Amino acid sequence: MTLDDFRRLNFREVGKWPAAPKVIVLMLVVLFIVAAGAWFDWKDQWDSLQTAEAEELKLKDQFKDKKAKAINYDLYVQQLAEVEQSFGALVKQLPNKSEIDALLTDINQAGLGRGLQFDLFRPAPQEKMADFYAELPINIKITGNYHDIGAFASDVAALPRIVTLNDIAIGNDKGTLSMDAVAKTFRYLDEEEVAKQRAAAKGAKGAAKK
Repeated sequence: MTLDDFRRLNFREVGKWPAAPKVIVLMLVVLFIVAAGAWFDWKDQWDSLQTAEAEELKLKDQFKDKKAKAINYDLYVQQLAEVEQSFGALVKQLPNKSEIDALLTDINQAGLGRGLQFDLFRPAPQEKMADFYAELPINIKITGNYHDIGAFASDVAALPRIVTLNDIAIGNDKGTLSMDAVAKTFRYLDEEEVAKQRAAAKGAKGAAKK
């Protein structure tokens, strides 16, 4: 059929059309229905399918992660027990509030026992508070010979409680050495002090949000 034949077709007499134009019109109608369905109905279903597939991948990753954790659960428990044991051992090296005075005496005696002279031994007037411990800096200045100062540093490191020497400055005056340093000792906080620290931290976060 030619283009003129299609032009002469009467849409009111579709039943009398030849087979070829009927097939062509039917195919156009089908294509229109498919396109309309894809736009008005299938598009939302396709988007939903894409979202579901993405969620499926996310859930699979979560499952793999949880499965790996479940497989290694006993190992995690063992590691946690080891960490708690190590932490407990470190906490035992921190004196409580009542033991601080004795520790300060031990530091002083460590110097005197080596024949050193304390020109300065001044604990800070206020501790520096952290989450579960407090830090007490002590400004010290000692004079003596090289070996005695070295032995003093070794004795301090060997104390059963944690004491560190910081900001060390050594001077030499005609063969006599002087050492300025900040000795820091630490103590663990009791339950009441820990509660106050947590309350203060929460208050600071609340103020920051405002």
